Amino acid sequence: MNTHTELTEALSTIVGRENVRVEAGQLAPYARDATPLFHAVPDAVVFPGSTEEVAAVLRLASERGIPVVPRGAGSNLCAGTVALKGGIVLVLTRLNRILEVSPDELLARVQAGVTTAQLAQAAGAAGLLYAPDPGSHTVSTVGGNVATCAGGLRGLKYGVTRNYVLGLEAVLPTGEILRTGGRLWKDVAGYDLTRLLTGAEGTLAVITEVTVALLPKPVDTGTGVAYFDSLADASRAVSAVIASGIVPATLEFLDRKCIAAVEAYAKLGLRSDAGALLLFGDDGDPAVVSANLTRIQETCTAAGALDVTLAEDVARADALLAARRCSLPALSRLGSLTILEDATVPRHRLAEMVDRIDTIADRHELRIATFGHAGDGNLHPTCVLDPDDTGAVDRAHEAFAEIFAAAIAMDGTITGEHGVGAAKLPFLTDRLGEDQVALLRRIKHAFDPAGILNPGKLGS
Repeated sequence: MNTHTELTEALSTIVGRENVRVEAGQLAPYARDATPLFHAVPDAVVFPGSTEEVAAVLRLASERGIPVVPRGAGSNLCAGTVALKGGIVLVLTRLNRILEVSPDELLARVQAGVTTAQLAQAAGAAGLLYAPDPGSHTVSTVGGNVATCAGGLRGLKYGVTRNYVLGLEAVLPTGEILRTGGRLWKDVAGYDLTRLLTGAEGTLAVITEVTVALLPKPVDTGTGVAYFDSLADASRAVSAVIASGIVPATLEFLDRKCIAAVEAYAKLGLRSDAGALLLFGDDGDPAVVSANLTRIQETCTAAGALDVTLAEDVARADALLAARRCSLPALSRLGSLTILEDATVPRHRLAEMVDRIDTIADRHELRIATFGHAGDGNLHPTCVLDPDDTGAVDRAHEAFAEIFAAAIAMDGTITGEHGVGAAKLPFLTDRLGEDQVALLRRIKHAFDPAGILNPGKLGS
């Protein structure tokens, strides 16, 4: 029998009483993550300080049938770290050491609680680049990025988190400590458990340490912005840029609603008469960067751009990148509840998908603006509304269900980088089919026979 006192004492024995939270006021911040409209209070919040402590907590939980939800910074947008079944929220932020940066091997080893920005800074100090660049990089943890296979602004040229994970230390729900992969770019011995755990959203194991690949730091970077009458014109420009043989480091878009919100928020001098903004950039050898930016400028002009400007200095380049990064806070000022989703379609159907989103928003009488990664077709439709307007909240749920269905119908997917979590779980069978979802459940059972790890999410 798991009484509150018994559980507190057992957990305190493992991690120390100061690293266990059980009071209502202490639990409240961990009843939600960055995903709106999802809330569930855990029975305890535990802050382990080592892999061995993680293993001990999981053994205890398996023996007693207590749910465990692994959590980093809680910055995910899929309700992936909400304790839907109660139990223990296992917060890994004390595992925050950078263990190694190896310029010779182009890799780093970090504990799961290190933030993405800290890893990037450590790599940069060694003249190297950690390429994944999620929007939440200043707060999100590397372990959380791996668990959700986070993407980011550099995804088109450099790929996403899974492309840089060489090895993991992870703890199975039964308490066994597992090391997958290692320090090698080439290793095909056995099933690729590293890839399987990457993107598993904490449903198969708890990641405690990550070995990532690094790249030489680019010598130069450059940024530009192009304005178009419509997103259809911008989409044609994106296709023409890729067809020309250039794969930019950055190729982002904002629709008309986003441009207006960002300009009102940040006052960056963006054109308010444009129907779409395309932010582009490249990095590498200075001569190559200059040539590529010039070609992108010419390609956008040929595709009907209203105006194309290259950033004349680093300050202006940073300001343009800020325009994209501040899209969410800018939109959030328009209402007290902001629902940010993601869906992905083939690049050539980007404009069609945004038009569909606008049609759905109008039909449901909602304000939905869209921004995202033009280069890989990943859109972030964002709805702003009043949470006290229950009718609007219901209409928002209906609208997003239609948006996900539209993405699937266009050979796309329900999530490109945010993950499934609890928020997208109702749509997973539509995306994968019943047979594949059944296979996920069998894999889940093989890793987690007691079903304690992040229940109510993938494979549950």
